[in-house]
Amino acid sequence: MAIREEAESMTGLEARIDKAIEALDLPAKVRLLTGSALFALHPEPRIGLAGLALSDGPTGVRGAEFVDGTITCLLPNATLLAQHWDPEVTREAASLLADEAAAQQVHVVLGPTINLHRTPLGGRLFEAYSEDPLLTGKLAVAYIQGLQDKGISATPKHYLANESETDRFTADSVVDERTLRELYLLPFEMTVAEANPWSLMTSYNRVNGTTATEHGPLVLDLLKGEWGYDGLVMSDWFATRSAVASANGGLDLVMPGPQGPWGEQLVAAVRAGDVEESTVDEHLRRLLRLADRVGAFGAEREWPRNLPAPDSPQRREQLTRLAAGGMTVLVNKNAALPLRQNEDVVVIGRHALETVAQGGGSARVRPPHVVGIAEALTERLGSSIVDGVEVRRNETLPMPGMLRDPETGEPGIRVITRDRDGVVTDSRHRESPEIFAGAMGRFDNFASLELIAEVTRSTRLRVGLRGSGSWQFTAPGVHKEVTLAAAAGPGGGVLNPPAWAVDVDLEAGARISATTAGEPGVRVLGLVARPAPRPPAEVISDAVRAAREADTAVVVVGLTTEQETEGVDKTTLRLPGEQDALVSAVAAVAKRTVVVVNAATPVLMPWLSGVDAVLWVGLPGQEAGSAVAAALTGEIEPAGRLVTTFPARDGDGPAWSTTPVEGELPYTEGVGVGYRGWTDEPLFWFGHGLGYTDWRYGEATLALGERVEAARVEVTNAGEQAGREVVQVYLRPEGEPVRLIGWAGIELAPGESAFVDVPCDERVQRLWDNGSWRPLALGGEVLIARGLGDIRVRIPVKP
Repeated sequence: MAIREEAESMTGLEARIDKAIEALDLPAKVRLLTGSALFALHPEPRIGLAGLALSDGPTGVRGAEFVDGTITCLLPNATLLAQHWDPEVTREAASLLADEAAAQQVHVVLGPTINLHRTPLGGRLFEAYSEDPLLTGKLAVAYIQGLQDKGISATPKHYLANESETDRFTADSVVDERTLRELYLLPFEMTVAEANPWSLMTSYNRVNGTTATEHGPLVLDLLKGEWGYDGLVMSDWFATRSAVASANGGLDLVMPGPQGPWGEQLVAAVRAGDVEESTVDEHLRRLLRLADRVGAFGAEREWPRNLPAPDSPQRREQLTRLAAGGMTVLVNKNAALPLRQNEDVVVIGRHALETVAQGGGSARVRPPHVVGIAEALTERLGSSIVDGVEVRRNETLPMPGMLRDPETGEPGIRVITRDRDGVVTDSRHRESPEIFAGAMGRFDNFASLELIAEVTRSTRLRVGLRGSGSWQFTAPGVHKEVTLAAAAGPGGGVLNPPAWAVDVDLEAGARISATTAGEPGVRVLGLVARPAPRPPAEVISDAVRAAREADTAVVVVGLTTEQETEGVDKTTLRLPGEQDALVSAVAAVAKRTVVVVNAATPVLMPWLSGVDAVLWVGLPGQEAGSAVAAALTGEIEPAGRLVTTFPARDGDGPAWSTTPVEGELPYTEGVGVGYRGWTDEPLFWFGHGLGYTDWRYGEATLALGERVEAARVEVTNAGEQAGREVVQVYLRPEGEPVRLIGWAGIELAPGESAFVDVPCDERVQRLWDNGSWRPLALGGEVLIARGLGDIRVRIPVKP
């Protein structure tokens, strides 16, 4: 009955769409296929189409402004959520995002990111779930369902082979068909089959010589043809290069707008016979289908009211739990964790004071607050705090609380725009020290723009500016002309704005200002003010002195948005600055050393043998400090399991470089991606994670048919605390790489035992061979494990 009603509903919808398409002439149809603004689509009242709002959204619904926009929830990053190994977690996170989208009347959220962790150098890996296609696909399916169950479209991205950022607009990912099918396409195949995302985003790069926005074999033949996808395919922002090739290649929507390569060019191409008008109609059909699904075609959508605020107790509890539960205990010698009651704990490190809650680029949002690790541990444990070494190369990220508006005295800056005659056209306060300027920003159509603020401290400061362009900067004793170039590629002046700063002694109330001329395009502009960095040796000496006197030294280290960001890849896995030296020096004198790593992607740990415990905390979102405190004290078990294999040295692993050679980035490792291709012992294996209790594995059996259908194993909580175990099942076929085929989680009290049933997915037990699928021959062995470095049961598989 339900199927028939759904079919009848779709039939009625398609009839309405037919009527709407017939009511529009060619220019009107084409107009709807390019955005109306940076994050919006055109309305068309003649056919009952309302405007649609879109927003970046992997870890928060940012809205249309890149900086200083709507306050919204900042979730834990994708890898931290993925470390739960639980689709219900990504479903819950997406349901929360759906509420955040509804609160801003956003119809389409641009996520999840379901590219794989091919090489640990990838700058944007923090947005993507894992190096494994099955784990990625299962988590993405639940995320999409969590959004769309509440009427908000998800947008899995980036289709396809966009695993790194270097030269991403021009790079040609050269990947053989088997590797594409078995690995990089699988998460997209799973989401289409199980969740039917209402929209999907292509990537910037080329795939085997063809730009993704023009890739008919991938978009028309495979996605829309073989898989039967009925949703909308949009470009990444500014990714579309052509009218004819992209329109004929299956792209449905060009973003952003209102300018773009379609418009009059596409109308002319249709009239010249280069593009069939039926092709335009099909693109519009998919757009109207999306609009109907999100409540923007026909009856006006009623948005929910009285949703929880981003800083409400409900959201704070939820976000703390989502973050802490995914944190991963990598090392725990002599039960150094959880921290004991009444311990004298000193907390050391710049990341404790300036906790990194999110990555950089388009995923960045404006949260209501970020709870720092130092703040939370001081409140929870009465810990003393010692600053750490500088962690940024340029040390030019604005520091909250350092600037105030000279006119109002409020925290933030004053923005003044002038016309060509020097007449003030606008003067306003901004809470953020950064603004979004240009034709699509809040500040546009100016001859000059000045940023002014007073510093709030009397000390030696590093002050300066952020943003591309020609500048005049002034501060007491400083008058400097500066020219900064935007990074290459789309959004280069927005995603990673360049910066300049100088160290100077200032008194509280001293004024700094930066003036730039109006320029085409969009830019993020801002002022910089933060304490000038101290010599590393001096900082480390203070840390050693404090660590020697405490029972436990908690050293907080990590990466920053200079490494984990859109548009830039890493060149090394070493921690920035002198953080390794800081850890080693503290560990040499402390009674007990616990290292907290505030990063989403692998880092080298040359000090590992000298510390007692390592807690991997990712980018924990707005409740970062509360979540870390809950994990360190055992209030919430950090039961996460790694989603990426950690190399012990730079260059280790099956894939490393992200730099194209003569424009090509060959995926020479083939199907041996991540743990599948490791031959040496890594620092930590995929799936590793200790939690706070011990686990014993007993009897295990397999259900076999033409493939491994399921595994069953008895597990016992052999420790003294309740805990969650993730039973992982791998297949090591004869002559083929090992692969994850299923997993299941279970929570048990101390001493409790249970049988865990693990369904095994057939889609990772097949091989793409000469243009078609065939099942892997039964053979090899099944591994039942706590991670590939801790295999508990081996079962031979015989045909």
